[in-house]
Amino acid sequence: MAATPRRVSLRRYLVAGILVWLPILATIWVVSFMLHIMDRTLLWLPPSLRPQALVGFALPGAGLVLAFIVVLLTGLLVTNLIGRRLVVWGEDLLNRIPVVRTVYGGVKSFAESVLSQSNSFRTVVMLEYPRTGVWSIGFLTAEDVPEVSARLGEPHVAVYISAALNATAGYLAIVPRRAVVVLDMSVDEAMKMVITCGVVVPHPGHASLHPATEKPAA
Repeated sequence: MAATPRRVSLRRYLVAGILVWLPILATIWVVSFMLHIMDRTLLWLPPSLRPQALVGFALPGAGLVLAFIVVLLTGLLVTNLIGRRLVVWGEDLLNRIPVVRTVYGGVKSFAESVLSQSNSFRTVVMLEYPRTGVWSIGFLTAEDVPEVSARLGEPHVAVYISAALNATAGYLAIVPRRAVVVLDMSVDEAMKMVITCGVVVPHPGHASLHPATEKPAA
């Protein structure tokens, strides 16, 4: 039985309302969660110096200010000679602890790659994965894997393939450079496409607004 015009209109209004409120609520939830995590930094302060003791009530987001100040002061400290020596001494100490050195070294290398001016996570690519004829969106994380390239006799690159709905989960694929196709879409556009399971697809006109990355040589 065909749906009545009233039911069609009701469904259209409901979907339109969901499309408005769902991103708003998701954004509020994420921001609230991050502020809650940042507010935990206030526990570093003595009870008498916490905002609740000074003004008489809790100040949501005060931890963000404290975290910003701590990060800024840390950056100022480690950019001078004494600070660099302290960092070297601390890293040397951490590298002597078996499990800690693995975690610390991995996180540090990841942070340096993402925050540096390299192309890590700044280049969107596609490759045939998990089988021939099926293409996956990925992010170029290393333009060369020397040992793999040497053993296999041709340049290989590292590509991170993010899982749909959960961008923090995915797969690391090391593939021949010739098997990777560089796309013009931005990282934000690619992440939206992955997280929405392909519902949000970048328009070709939008992708052309971003500078194209030089494609790896075959």
